[in-house]
Amino acid sequence: MKIFRISQSSPDPLVVSEVVRLLKTGSVIAYPTDTFYGLGADIYNKDAIDRIYSIKNRRSDKPIIILISDKKMLRPLIANGHVSPIAERLTDTFWPGPVTLVFNASDAVPALLTANTGKIGIRLPDNELCRLLIEELKHPITATSANISGEGSIDNPADVAKSLGDMIDVLVDGGKTKGGCTSTVVDVTNDEPVVLREGVIPNSVILGSF
Repeated sequence: MKIFRISQSSPDPLVVSEVVRLLKTGSVIAYPTDTFYGLGADIYNKDAIDRIYSIKNRRSDKPIIILISDKKMLRPLIANGHVSPIAERLTDTFWPGPVTLVFNASDAVPALLTANTGKIGIRLPDNELCRLLIEELKHPITATSANISGEGSIDNPADVAKSLGDMIDVLVDGGKTKGGCTSTVVDVTNDEPVVLREGVIPNSVILGSF
């Protein structure tokens, strides 16, 4: 496992470029997000996604959420490129930030990530390092929690190394993350938003934005 120490708020471009180079070769990385540490891979690298499921001991019927670097990345990932008024309101209000929106996936999204549900969770994180990695890679990356399925989310690099160190290729050590709660997950595939998981942003705030 390679370890890269980097600032989350002002990342070293040379370190970002090296991590992206490794992502392009199929590496699985653990990296800090605006909530907890996540497991990242290029979403178009099937072998790397397979490894994430294996590393986490994650059931194949459980989808994996992905991160984008800006809203321009969103439309190609969702069915017909259509962002509904509900989704538009939520992205305008809560992105970048800890709200994951579940859309109907476009054909460009590997079925492995959707667990054959046809839906994909997407988030624009409030984290400069995340966005720079994605921007330079020019692809979204996965953002499932850096832990074994069923265990608690991890907010520091030492515990990530202890839990997953012998199974991942890269640990991007950005220090401690905010932790606390995971992202709030909202399904926007129907006429009304449905909160699937309450997280940092309470249900009342999500639903009260309409």
